[in-house]
Amino acid sequence: MESGEPDWSRIIITSVNPQVDGGRWPIRRSAGESVEVVAGVIADGHDTLAVELHVEHEDGEADILRLELRHNDEYAGSFQALKLGRYTYRVRAWVDRFATWQEEFGRRVKGEAEESELRVELLSGASLLRELAGHADEEDSRILLARAASFEKGVVDAGLDSNLAQICRRHDPGGNPAWSPALALEVDTPLAGFAAWYEFFPRSTGGDADGPGTLDTAAKRLEGIRSMGFDVVYLPPVHPIGSTFRKGKDNSPVAKPGDPGSPWAIGSADGGHRSVHPDLGGLDAFDRFVARATELGLKVAIDIAFQCSPDHAYVRRHPEWFNKRADGSIRYAENPPKKYQDVYPFDFGCSDHAALWNELRDVFTFWIDRGVRIFRVDNPHTKPFAFWQWCLDELKRQHKDLVFLAEAFSRPKTMYALAKLGFNNSYTYFTWRNTRQELETYLTELTQSEAAEYFRPSFWPNTPDILHDYLAQGGRAAHLIRFTLAATLASVYGVYGPPFEHVRNLQHFIREEYRDNEKYEIRTWNWNDPSSLQPFFRRINRIRKENGALQSMRSLRFLPVDNPRIIAYSKEKGDNMVVCVVSLDPFQVQEGTVELASSGLGTQHQLHDQVGGERFLLHGSSHFVRLDPGVMPLRVYRVLRRLRTEADFGYYA
Repeated sequence: MESGEPDWSRIIITSVNPQVDGGRWPIRRSAGESVEVVAGVIADGHDTLAVELHVEHEDGEADILRLELRHNDEYAGSFQALKLGRYTYRVRAWVDRFATWQEEFGRRVKGEAEESELRVELLSGASLLRELAGHADEEDSRILLARAASFEKGVVDAGLDSNLAQICRRHDPGGNPAWSPALALEVDTPLAGFAAWYEFFPRSTGGDADGPGTLDTAAKRLEGIRSMGFDVVYLPPVHPIGSTFRKGKDNSPVAKPGDPGSPWAIGSADGGHRSVHPDLGGLDAFDRFVARATELGLKVAIDIAFQCSPDHAYVRRHPEWFNKRADGSIRYAENPPKKYQDVYPFDFGCSDHAALWNELRDVFTFWIDRGVRIFRVDNPHTKPFAFWQWCLDELKRQHKDLVFLAEAFSRPKTMYALAKLGFNNSYTYFTWRNTRQELETYLTELTQSEAAEYFRPSFWPNTPDILHDYLAQGGRAAHLIRFTLAATLASVYGVYGPPFEHVRNLQHFIREEYRDNEKYEIRTWNWNDPSSLQPFFRRINRIRKENGALQSMRSLRFLPVDNPRIIAYSKEKGDNMVVCVVSLDPFQVQEGTVELASSGLGTQHQLHDQVGGERFLLHGSSHFVRLDPGVMPLRVYRVLRRLRTEADFGYYA
């Protein structure tokens, strides 16, 4: 090997976290969140290492941060994700020559080495300082040269100056460094990380005497929705509905005169995916609805369902976009034994798939141009992953503030794959996790595994398609319980509002969904019903906004309770800590003792119930609760820590 600087490094970067699938997919954060990076870095011998984190945004803005040695060759540090879009981050490591010299020199001084030995070492240090001064700016160069002169005079204390190592590190060229592969971070709008969704059907906002609702009557509900503390108002499909094979009441295969049909059977002579049903007021009414929502500070989410009624213009103009049966007819959607005769699915792999893909991408673009930034995507797991990867990348390249919610009630790996491909949020199995063990196991997976780096769960206690037995049988108390769990366990949640807030829990005779389902008929609601859960919605959403601890899932910790029918958990952010204690029994009074020691509390603290208003002054780490479903089956405590001075009997939040 030729002499000179080697083309290899003494450093090995053994790991860099967080990363997803070895760096194949980006991790995900919302704007303002931090990313803690932990790198495993080793080298031969005992030299001191310099480890840096290089972060660069796609717009070219870059930063370099120092990673500090934590333990066992692990170096850690964090940076804030402030801008929407894509970041890359990678680790650089090299032997920190001056820090190594200084550490060894310090051990010699401590070991009372002979003065002659220390003088020789100081001369070596001075030589290194003069070399580094040649790379430094004018001010630092002056400092380094002055210290080099002190070294050469034999001033031992000058070699122990801790500030000197920091200056040297800034200007050490870091010969033969090791670099980790570049990893990616996708930063989304804050609404992707913290939001409360409210779903309702505009056609059900009319009164008995006024006939079916429109988007204009729906707009009159927006102020009430906002007053309940919701951030996103989500509309099921608002497009024209086909008449061929139109479904009747409760999914009957034969519609009766006047049956409005399912909004998911999209397309008629009045238009398709880029149109609004004329009975809802057309596009002009939609624009007025969005304008009113924006005025109130609400975001509008719409449903994107890539399927067609037999009456959709796509069927006539592009029959090649659909699957054919042996007799040449188009195959309607099926999930045996279920049949959806009113819906034709697209053939994403057809011979003209490029034109189809472009058309479907442009459906999103059409609504984006009308002010929509949030989309709930119907059954994305039944469309090719390659389509979603291409489509979402195309859209987000132009509009970095988009949010896509995947309605993918599928197997875990499929749900996780969609998140990796670009979906910001996802429906989950929350609806079917009702026991304490089920909830704790599932939430631990979502918050403590690699999934937490890219998969953002959205908890929905109900949907137009799902009314779980727990809600159907548990009545009002069950609704209070499940709403609180959704809103406090998850930072993003949603509710199919009207039937939930009115505790309408009539379940279909043979299906796990609502009887007299609003998907197939127009309903009316008493929006001013004093017995509704609207005040409770308002209170819980206010608690979420007032407590930063509830605006993330990463700090979630479950607390021991001596009653399996009670679940307790804590979250914290900075000085803010929230402890939730929820009965899982909507029928019987439950009592138990919660152990708070694992939450990190001291021996004296106060718990302020944010729902009921009661305060508890506790000495010790145990807290007894009695939860009555007939009164309030839950507590949401804000922890007020006791001041340290005995003379001060005040509290601070």
